[in-house]
Amino acid sequence: MDRAGPCARHIYGPSLLWARPSLCRSFFACHVPARPRPLARFASERGRQKKRAYELGGLKSNLPIQSSTWQSHPHPPPLPNPSTQIHPAGEASRSGAHGSLRLRRRSWSLLQETSLELVVVGEDGVLQSICEQSTFGIIKDVGIEGKEILVLLSDSGKLSLLYFCCQMHRFIAIGNIELSKPGNMRDQLGRILAIDHDSAWVAISAYEDAFAFVRVGKSPHVYGPNREIVERAKIMHVVYKTSDIRGTVWSMCFMRTRCSMDEYYPVVAMIINRKGSDANDLSVYGLAANDGGIQYLSSYSEPGPLALDISEIPQLDGFALLFRAGDILFVDLRDPKDICCTIRISMASSLIGGQISVEDSCRGLDVDDDVAACALLELRDSGNNMMMDDNYMAIDGADNVGSMKSRIICSWSWEPDAARGRPRLIFCLDDGEFHTLEFNWDTEGVKVLPERVHRGLPCKPLLWMNRGMIAGFVEMGDGMILQLEHGRLVHKTAVQNVGPILDLAIADYHGEKQDQMFSCCGMCPEGSLRVIRNGVNVEKLLRTEPIYQGVTGLWTLRMKRTDTYHSFLVLAFVEETRVLSVGLSFNDISDAVGFQPDVCTLACGLIADGLLVQIHSKGVKLCLPTAYAHPEGAPFTSPISVDWYPDVTISVGAVGHNIVAVATSNPCCLYILRVRSLSSFQYELYETQHVQLQYEVSCISIPEEDSRLRTVSSAVGGGDVRKRKGNNLAAKVDVRMFAVIGTHKPSVEVISLEPEEAFRLLSTGSILVNNAFGAPISGCIPENVRFVASGRFYILAGLRNGMLLRFESDTSKDHYFPGSFYKESFTPCVSTFLQLVAIRHIGITPVGLVALRDSANADIIVLSDRSWLLQASRHSLAYSSISFLPASHVTPVSSVDCPSGLLFVAENCLHLVSH
Repeated sequence: MDRAGPCARHIYGPSLLWARPSLCRSFFACHVPARPRPLARFASERGRQKKRAYELGGLKSNLPIQSSTWQSHPHPPPLPNPSTQIHPAGEASRSGAHGSLRLRRRSWSLLQETSLELVVVGEDGVLQSICEQSTFGIIKDVGIEGKEILVLLSDSGKLSLLYFCCQMHRFIAIGNIELSKPGNMRDQLGRILAIDHDSAWVAISAYEDAFAFVRVGKSPHVYGPNREIVERAKIMHVVYKTSDIRGTVWSMCFMRTRCSMDEYYPVVAMIINRKGSDANDLSVYGLAANDGGIQYLSSYSEPGPLALDISEIPQLDGFALLFRAGDILFVDLRDPKDICCTIRISMASSLIGGQISVEDSCRGLDVDDDVAACALLELRDSGNNMMMDDNYMAIDGADNVGSMKSRIICSWSWEPDAARGRPRLIFCLDDGEFHTLEFNWDTEGVKVLPERVHRGLPCKPLLWMNRGMIAGFVEMGDGMILQLEHGRLVHKTAVQNVGPILDLAIADYHGEKQDQMFSCCGMCPEGSLRVIRNGVNVEKLLRTEPIYQGVTGLWTLRMKRTDTYHSFLVLAFVEETRVLSVGLSFNDISDAVGFQPDVCTLACGLIADGLLVQIHSKGVKLCLPTAYAHPEGAPFTSPISVDWYPDVTISVGAVGHNIVAVATSNPCCLYILRVRSLSSFQYELYETQHVQLQYEVSCISIPEEDSRLRTVSSAVGGGDVRKRKGNNLAAKVDVRMFAVIGTHKPSVEVISLEPEEAFRLLSTGSILVNNAFGAPISGCIPENVRFVASGRFYILAGLRNGMLLRFESDTSKDHYFPGSFYKESFTPCVSTFLQLVAIRHIGITPVGLVALRDSANADIIVLSDRSWLLQASRHSLAYSSISFLPASHVTPVSSVDCPSGLLFVAENCLHLVSH
C-alpha cells in the first residue's frame, strides 16, 4: 500500500487515519458500524473438494439519532452516555490522543495533518484503503469518544466530533465546539487532547498556561402527543477553563483516583515545564464538584532525567507510567494529593545480551498493601555501536564513553485485549529496540516482567492491534506491520512512504510515452530512489485472504449472450478448476456446471446460449449447466456434458460464437470445432477443420461475431448497410469469420474460420528479432493477441518480454478491412501483410490483454508487472497506468451489486475493484 505523501501523523487501530505533510506520530483502533454485505465463498483447495466461506464484510450504519445543532447529515450517531467505556488501544510519543474506535471489519484510522484515511488490516498484514478524506485545517490531536465518535483538534480553534457514515462512505461532522479563535497562539486551547475512559469528559490544553475540561453529551428527542419527533436530539457541551497552569504542557491523561465524585471529578495528570525551570514536573488537577472550578491538587518531581510523557495503566486504577529520558517510573496516583514512585525501570546504555536484573530499590518507600515491592529493572542493550550518536561523522567505537547516550522511548502502545490483571505494554526505543512490559498484579503487589522482542528501526508512532499485530511508522521512512509470535516480533508487510521528497526529475522511462517522476525520498538509513507515476484510480471494494496461490486463469461467463450480468466465475489452478456463481454470494457450483475439476483450464467461454465450453490439455468439454447453477439451466440433477479428445496434447485454445479453436504443440496442428444440436438437451462437438502448421501456436483470439459487421457499418456512415439497396458497399459487408493467432516464428497471423472454406491465411505480420543485443527469440513470442476496432482496425500483440506491439494493414478508402477479409469483393483475395506501427514497453513480465466488454472496441486492461488501461481512439491508442498492485490475472465482473467491477489476482488474493 503506497502512501503518496509523508508518513501519517496520527494512527489509531484496528482502523487507521493519517496526516500528510508531516510524519507519522500516532494511530488508533476504530470501530465503524458495519453494513451487511454478501457472504462471498471462494474455493481454493488444491486437489480437494472442500468449500470455504470468507466474509467480505462491509459497513453498516445503525445510528438513528440526528443532530439539529451541528447537523451535517440526516442521520448522525448518538453521542455515548457517561457510562460508555473507552478502551485504550494505542498511544503515541508526545501525543495525548489514545483510544479505541471499534470496527467490526478490523480496520485502522490514520490521521494526517490535512486528511483522514480509513484502512483495513488483513490477516497477512496488508493494508487496504477504505476511504480518504481531506480536511479544511491542520489536525493537531485526536482521540476516541465512546466507541464510534472521532474527536479532533485542529488549528480552526474547534473541537470537532466525527463519525464514519457508511452510506456516504466518508466521515461526517456531527458537532463543532468552539474553544478559541483560529490560529496557533500559544495560549489558545487546541494543542493536546485527552479523553476520560469512563465518561464523556475531554481535557484540552494549549501550548502553555491554558487548560480546560469539556463535557460532551446529547439531549433526548422531544416527542409529540402521537410519539412523533418534534425536536431531534442535540449535542450538548459544557466547558470549564483555567489559565493558572503557568507552564508548557507536554502530555496529560485522565486518572482514576480514590477521590470521591462529590469532591473532585474528573482528575487529570499532566507533565508541565514551569517557566524558568530546567525540569518537568508531574502535576494533578481536578474539577471541584462544589463550585465547578479547576483546582490544582499536587505536584511530584523525581530527581533524574527529564520527564516526557505519561500514561495511565489499563486495569490498574490509579497507577501510571511516567516516561523519562532514560527510564520509566511506576507512579501511584490513587491519592492525587500524595503521589509516590514505587518502581523505576532503567534503560541504561549497555551491551546487547546483558541480563535483565531485578534488584531492591536503594531508597526506601512506603508502599500500600497492594503496591509491589520496590525493584530496579534494567533493560540492557546489545551491540557495540548502537549507542553511538546519530552523527555520521562519529568514528569512535562503543567503548568511547563520550559517545554513549541515554535511550529514550519514542513510541509505545498497550495491548488491546490483555488478560485481566495483566496489562502489557510494548515500546520502541530511539535505537530501534522493541521491548514489552507485563504488569502482573497478585497478592504480593505488582510485578514487572520485561522482555526484548525485536530490533529494527525506531518507530513513531506504534500501535498494538488485535491478533498480536503491531503497526509502526518510521520517521522519514517506510512503516511496517509486525506480529508478535512466541515472544518475538515477525515482519509481515511494509507500508511505503515517499515523503519527504528531497529532489526529483521527470523522464520518459523505457520509452513508455508517459512521463514519470524519479524522486529522492526519505533520509538515511531509509533514503531511496523511487518512481512515482500518475494513473487511473480504482475503488477497492473487497479483498479475500491470501489463499489463492497458483492461479493460472480467471474468466467470467454469461449464461446467454444478451445477459446484462455475468453468471459464472471460473478459477483455474495448476491442477484444478473451480466454478463459482456471481451474485449476492460467490458459491462453489463446479459440480452443477459440469467443468472437469481435476484439470487446469486453458480457456473457456460461451459457445451458444446456455452452452459453456472448457478447454484443457487433454480435450474440450461442452457443458449444459443445471438449474441449480443457473435458473435457466437444464432441469436435471447433474449437468449434461460432451467431450472431444485429440490424439495429442492441447497447448492453447479459444472459444467464440458457435466455434472453438485449439492448437497442439507436437505436432503443430490447429483444430476448428463447432457444435450442433442432435435433440432436446443433446449436443455434439465435431471437427470442421484440421491443418498442420509450420510453427507452434502460442495464443489464439476469436473476435466477437457482431463486431465485424458493426465496425464496417460505422466505417461507411452508420446504419444498416445491408438495407442500402443499390449501394455497392452492401456486398462488401459480409466479412469472413476470422481469428488472430500468435506463433513461435515469431509472428502474428489472421486466419479464416469460414466453415465452407478451406483454411487460408488472410494477413500476417512478422516480429523481427534483433539478436545483436542478445535478445532471446522466446522473449519475442506473443503471449496474447487481440483484434481492436475503433475508426480503423488494429492487431495488438503482447510479448513475453513485456513489450506491446500494434499492427495495422493498408486498406482502401471505401474498405475497413483488407480485401482478403471479405467473402465477395472485387479486390483479389490474397493475403496481406500487417505493418508494425508502434512498440510500447509495458513491463518486464509477459503481457496479457483482457477486454472490459465483449466488443472489439472495448477498453482493454493490459497486464504485466504493472497494470495499464488501453483506450482505443480513431487515430491512436491511449495508455494510462492503473494505480493498483501488480496483478497476474484480471477479468471484468458485472453483477447487480457491482455492475462495473474488475476482479484482480494479486499477492495470492482476489481483489474486487470498481472502475
